[in-house]
Amino acid sequence: MGFFSKILSKLGMDAGNSKVEDMLNAGMPARGPNTSVAGAGPAPTAAPAAAAKTVDVTAMLEQKAAANAEKLNWRTSIVDLLKLLDIDSSLTARKELATELKCPPDLMNDSAKMNMWLHKAVMQKLAANGGKVPAELLD
Repeated sequence: MGFFSKILSKLGMDAGNSKVEDMLNAGMPARGPNTSVAGAGPAPTAAPAAAAKTVDVTAMLEQKAAANAEKLNWRTSIVDLLKLLDIDSSLTARKELATELKCPPDLMNDSAKMNMWLHKAVMQKLAANGGKVPAELLD
């Protein structure tokens, strides 16, 4: 199971290995000058490629955050997002996820920039594949 598959599974969006592979191979928009993922814009209006149902990612994460004793800022931090989902958030794990999502090589050596890119990339991949994610988390 790939790293992104773990995220999907924790959110009830597990689409099976072949569908996850399709999602990952769809690629990410090129990085803009401010290290955010360029071309974010609103979530697609077409039917999601991999998810059979829409999952309200925000509601699910807010519910998990309310039940968690630790104050986790999942809306901006990939580390906190992974912790909230009870997934390994170590630098090694994040680099594995970044590699899987095809993070630009120049960001891989700067953990802060990689983390910012990674959070946006995860949110965009979730939105593109059936996750209901607010626009402010996508750009």
